[in-house]
Amino acid sequence: MMNFFRILFLLFALALHAATAHATVAVPAYYSDNMVVQQSAVITIKGTSSRGGKVFVGASWSKKKYTGTADKQGCFAIELPTPKASLKAHTITISDGDVLTLRNVLVGEVWLCAGQSNMEMPVGGWGKVDNFEAEIRDAQYPQIRLLQVKKGIAYKPMDWPEVNGGGWQVCSPLSVENFSATAYFFARQLWNKSGVAVGVIDSSYGGSPIEAWTSLGALKHAPGCEADAAELEAIAGDEQKLLEKHSRDMKRWRVEFEHADAGMDGERPRWVGDIDDEQAWYKMNVPGPMTDNGMDNYDGIVWFRKVVELPAHWVGRDLTLRLGQVDDEDMTWFNGTVVGGTKGKSLQRTYHVPASMVTGRRAVIAVRVFDEVGAGGLCGEPDSLTLTMDGETISLAGEWLYREGISLYGEHRMPQPPSSHKYCSNLYHSMVYPLRDVAFKGVIWYQGESNAFRWQYYSSLFKTMIGDWRTLWKRDFPFYFVQIARWQQPQIVQPDATWAHLREAQADALSIAGTAMISAIDMGDPVDLHPKNKQEVARRLAQAVLAHTYHQGTYNPPAYAGQMVVTSNKAVLTFNQPLTVDGDRAEGFVVVGEDGQWHEANATVDGNKITIWSPEVANPVAVRYAWANYPHNNVRSADGTLPLAPFRTDRDTAP
Repeated sequence: MMNFFRILFLLFALALHAATAHATVAVPAYYSDNMVVQQSAVITIKGTSSRGGKVFVGASWSKKKYTGTADKQGCFAIELPTPKASLKAHTITISDGDVLTLRNVLVGEVWLCAGQSNMEMPVGGWGKVDNFEAEIRDAQYPQIRLLQVKKGIAYKPMDWPEVNGGGWQVCSPLSVENFSATAYFFARQLWNKSGVAVGVIDSSYGGSPIEAWTSLGALKHAPGCEADAAELEAIAGDEQKLLEKHSRDMKRWRVEFEHADAGMDGERPRWVGDIDDEQAWYKMNVPGPMTDNGMDNYDGIVWFRKVVELPAHWVGRDLTLRLGQVDDEDMTWFNGTVVGGTKGKSLQRTYHVPASMVTGRRAVIAVRVFDEVGAGGLCGEPDSLTLTMDGETISLAGEWLYREGISLYGEHRMPQPPSSHKYCSNLYHSMVYPLRDVAFKGVIWYQGESNAFRWQYYSSLFKTMIGDWRTLWKRDFPFYFVQIARWQQPQIVQPDATWAHLREAQADALSIAGTAMISAIDMGDPVDLHPKNKQEVARRLAQAVLAHTYHQGTYNPPAYAGQMVVTSNKAVLTFNQPLTVDGDRAEGFVVVGEDGQWHEANATVDGNKITIWSPEVANPVAVRYAWANYPHNNVRSADGTLPLAPFRTDRDTAP
């Protein structure tokens, strides 16, 4: 008898599993087992039913059933109110006759976590944050749930998102290893402080500019994007037309880009023969990547030149010029005449120099290198750079002169192909718009590095994107963002620093209600774009969120109060709170006088005032702090927990 009941129970379970596995109802992947739903909200359960007709939705926190009707395409959308947060595991059922059941559902707080690689950077994987092995081992938080949107692009808005892992995952060593470290540590902070279940949605893509995260409709009104976005909107995602547009854009760009090359005068090269401005050139040991030789953040055209003394018996003879590998493309001249050009960094450059070009013992070799992406430069082996004549060889390895022709960034950036994650709106279509029915509390955002070279447009673009997202969700949700950290060669005086301008453009978003910024200016690594201490980034984000959104604690970062008084040769600046210094003296201040020359400044801190001066500046005109790609800076809040963010007093007069 006992075996009979066991068999009967097994048959019942198999039948139930089959009904669930083959249910005619389908829902987006952000509705799955293990999900967190936003507390005290109304969530929209949308999906499709192959049966059509009535669809019913219920949840174990309520006895009420909610009803909707599938349209002719089988689509339905049913609103479901959620209760206050609790740690009880719930179920949600969706039925059109067959039942789909979502299990182990928690009610708590949901946050959307988006941006580029510093948001994407996983706890382990390629990221390996500080103490990553222990962090992974200790990631046992069943009350934290993780959802990772799959990286991808789309030419037009997708209805449903693609996700990794099939849906929501319970936080564990297995699920957290390749999940956003910032998002996970942020969720952990919220859970530890509130005791409320937390769900975080990781929608991030490394190397992505802000234009990719914004809709075409919004970009049509953003400076620097208007015409392009309007044309793309008219194309409406037609792939063939997008490719045709890209072909036109590339042809136009190539002409404009090469015309803007400082080494060219129209069609005539300027730097292939003798030069009279050698002081404007720099020295580099060749071969070797440009990134290892003082050009660690440069893509574009660079001119290389070398003067070689030839043996007398080489004059009037055919020569062979070998340059090894060039990353990515070269055009090469010998004594002012082109001898060859090659595209493709893996290819060996071997060029014939006819006897008619070898008119004397002095030979000028000029190489115009176009580095599209990556290390750049003459990158072969030393023995691959030679000039030969009938078996005799002169090595060309060693010191060359070089000079920038034109950067790929700024106004002369190369048009991205439609398949790129950097293309206008491609990530909005695939990783933002498909989440439009997800109910969440707010957004944390970590992006900006990919826009540093077009910082002039970022202030407007960032504000546009925030407004665009709020329009999509029809709600002015809280928006918190990270001001990018230090990177590149440490410098003290760098008034034209692109990253400093970008940080300022980020801070402009604070003029929008419901936003807050955390600064990471005290973090960073000169050779690593991705600071490893994501725990501290998340701590600051959580501190701001807890204070401003949940009204727990305070978040009051130190900031320049906009007041500078000049007395004699000193400038006295006022701040919003008392300050302290890490170390013996305040660092990171530079000052400029009436001659326009910036100098490192001395600084003393007294409460909420800092006095700044330099022996080289008799009458200070303006002061800047932490104004470099990688500044030296050490001023903090009086309790030492938050850094003073970069600022300048000359915003209205400086470019």
